[in-house]
Amino acid sequence: MNAHAMTRRWPTCLAVAIWAAQAAAGASDTLDESVTGFGEVLPLLPLLYVVINQLGAPRSTWPVLGGGLVLVFGLQALDLVSPPGAMVGIALGVLLWGAVRGAPRPPAVQAVGVAVFGTLAVTGLLVDPEVGRWLVAAGWFFHGLWDLAHLTMERLKGIVAPTFAEWCAVVDVLVGVELLLLR
Repeated sequence: MNAHAMTRRWPTCLAVAIWAAQAAAGASDTLDESVTGFGEVLPLLPLLYVVINQLGAPRSTWPVLGGGLVLVFGLQALDLVSPPGAMVGIALGVLLWGAVRGAPRPPAVQAVGVAVFGTLAVTGLLVDPEVGRWLVAAGWFFHGLWDLAHLTMERLKGIVAPTFAEWCAVVDVLVGVELLLLR
């Protein structure tokens, strides 16, 4: 890949680099630890889309991601509430706020995302890790397709920053594959 192509595809390059660093750091994790870690982060993905849709400002995507990561890791560190439960609850609250207040774009598509990805994450965390791996991996993989849809489909373009949709699609698919290949 030449320098010009890498500059244009910086979200993909960044996604691969972050995923590789994460995979190296988690190489010694057990299956249970990996399923738990990825399962607890999965609900953040639809939450970001719901919040950004409600804000109506795709330019806020990257800062919202930063805030979301602080939320996830803060919830994990505090260990007071279930991170997935809290994120699904926050997403439902934002969806309700959007329904009452009005949203820049109808929130129905994003509500489907919260339901599907939240269900896969929570169920994946509740079952045996061997089964949970498949559910959580499916959530990550299908969220990668969700990102691609937001990147390419006219009616979904503009909800999040295109650079984020590209980055997230790559990360999500790589995480899904990683979960499936764990021993």
